[in-house]
Amino acid sequence: MELKYKSIMGKITERTLSKYLLLLLFLVFGGRINGQIRYDTTLIKPLPNITGWKDNTHYIISKNQGREQLLQVVDCRNGRIISEERVKPSQKKEIKPTLQGAVLPLLSPDKKYLAFLRNNNLYVMNLATKEEIQFTKDGSPTLMNGYASWVYYEEILKRESEYRAFWWSPDSKHIAFYRFDDSKVPVTALYNPIGQHGFTEITHYPKAGDPNPEVKLGIASVADKKVRWSEIDKQDHYLGTPFWRPDGTGLLVQWMPRRQNNLQLLEVDPANGQSKIIYREHQDTWIDWIKKIYWVKEGFFLIRDFSGWEQIYFYGHDGQLKNVVSSGKNWNLQPIRIDEKKKELFFTSNAENSVRTDLYRVQWNGKNQQRLTFGDFTHAKILLSPTGDKFITQYSNSSTPTRTALVNSKTHRILDIADSKGAQFDAKKLRKKEILWIKTTEGFELPASVTWPIKIDAGKRYPVIIRVYGGPKHQIVTDNWTIPSLGSEDEEAIKVVFEHRGSGNNGKQGLNMLYGNLGKWEIHDYINWVKKLRENPAVDTNRIFISGGSYGGYLTAMALTLGATYFNYGIADYAVTDWRLYDSHYTERYMGLPKDNPTGYAYGAVLTHINQYQQQKNNMLMLSHGLMDDNVHVQNTYQLVDLLQRKNKRFELMIYPTERHGWKGPKIPFTVDQRKQFTYKYLYNK
Repeated sequence: MELKYKSIMGKITERTLSKYLLLLLFLVFGGRINGQIRYDTTLIKPLPNITGWKDNTHYIISKNQGREQLLQVVDCRNGRIISEERVKPSQKKEIKPTLQGAVLPLLSPDKKYLAFLRNNNLYVMNLATKEEIQFTKDGSPTLMNGYASWVYYEEILKRESEYRAFWWSPDSKHIAFYRFDDSKVPVTALYNPIGQHGFTEITHYPKAGDPNPEVKLGIASVADKKVRWSEIDKQDHYLGTPFWRPDGTGLLVQWMPRRQNNLQLLEVDPANGQSKIIYREHQDTWIDWIKKIYWVKEGFFLIRDFSGWEQIYFYGHDGQLKNVVSSGKNWNLQPIRIDEKKKELFFTSNAENSVRTDLYRVQWNGKNQQRLTFGDFTHAKILLSPTGDKFITQYSNSSTPTRTALVNSKTHRILDIADSKGAQFDAKKLRKKEILWIKTTEGFELPASVTWPIKIDAGKRYPVIIRVYGGPKHQIVTDNWTIPSLGSEDEEAIKVVFEHRGSGNNGKQGLNMLYGNLGKWEIHDYINWVKKLRENPAVDTNRIFISGGSYGGYLTAMALTLGATYFNYGIADYAVTDWRLYDSHYTERYMGLPKDNPTGYAYGAVLTHINQYQQQKNNMLMLSHGLMDDNVHVQNTYQLVDLLQRKNKRFELMIYPTERHGWKGPKIPFTVDQRKQFTYKYLYNK
């Protein structure tokens, strides 16, 4: 048997879960003929692609015309096209310096140096002289300088890091990097059976309660070719994504204990590695990492949720709070412009309604916060003019097809400049989508999006198809227009997407209820949604179908066990089935350590509730998993399969021998067909 070790020279795996989920759900639930998505353009037409502003009174429309791009400059005062320009694709390719054997090469901001990794050591090459500087020499398969340990790649630095754990200073004088020691982290073996002998891939993967990789911060100096190690020791802690000050004089490092309920920003001096705390945060449950620092001359802005809702906080360079900038029940808050001259800030948020997005303006001192968008709509693709006195928005809701409008921020004048309604638009020809709400006994308001068949016959009952993800702080219900599909094989189904109290719609208070109890409140709220749906005489209570992948796969499996009285059929893709089998950082953030929360871990395991599965005749669960899944290991599905067999309970299983988490590519048509056959068999008896 061949062994393949996941070292710095190993292949970076293909795992783009969110994109895959969107694609798969679109294929499963959208209208298709011979695999092609279709909709009637006489009913709905595409909107112009407005890409930005030329100046404060002219915006730009981009159109693809063959291999050329047509750019039209439009006068926003009268809507006239004042000029057009055809642009051919650039033939020039950016030349990036390469070096044989270099891994994760990264140019310095001044483009004079190339930082890279070789054999898990950090190097820099002077591009002019070709001189190489080797900063570390102790790299090994388990000791990695600048290359992220798996759990950091997945949960902290995130997949977009591509395992890179080193960062140039803005002045190109220093490189901050993390050194990971995986020697105490347990390994997981993933077996690929393809070929005469197959091969086994080894990954250092800490599961809940396991030893984590030890991490240490180093700062490499290009000038003196030395590394200065920070005084932050190698205790059982986490270090988050660091942020250089704009002038490169200091590095702000995020630190958390393993419990993840305290966050500190440590400013590290690159000259000597000494640090001081400039920001502290504590929450009783857990704290999310700072995703971005928004720098200005007077300090910086942070988005934090410790008040129960997301707000913008303004800090001086020393970390002292100047003031709270925003107010209200903000969630999914995103700054889109910070104006240092006018001392005002524009941001989008779900403050008015948790399933809609609006644009706001507020002064840095927290005064005069104002909603700039209008109506009961979701606003998207907002483009502010250079001075901020006007903006372009695409707005819609569940019953209103998308329109593009030009809005004057001062006078609030609204001018529609495009409408997606086709010449023969008729709402009666399309499936009706609406937003429903339920209120929990604790006072949480939960939304759902329900799309009804075009025609509902009196006395006829229709199956319900529910799609979920459901992970903490992951909202999927939005009050916006979606292009209705025609001719789908499930056009007679009622399609539902719903939220639970911890999806984010109810701020941190709702999320906090999940702490130590993953699976409990999600299924509790999902059951209440099914009860709500059952009140409608068109709903067939014996054909309630649910599906999802990853966390959605977990909740699907929980729905068919813990909630088996209310959910009949389900497809659980690459599902967690026991939180003791998932990675330390993610699991412990919400569940704590297994030794401290044995009851919560037991209740949150699918296997605990297996006796409730198939207590009624119309229960059927399909499981699918990739053997090479290095995120949610196939061990999760195999342990559930083993127990189902021991309990003599029927189920369906599909294993993908070479696939990882959220596979895509040539097996997608097969995957989609499997789901179609499952729904035909159990929902339509075909």
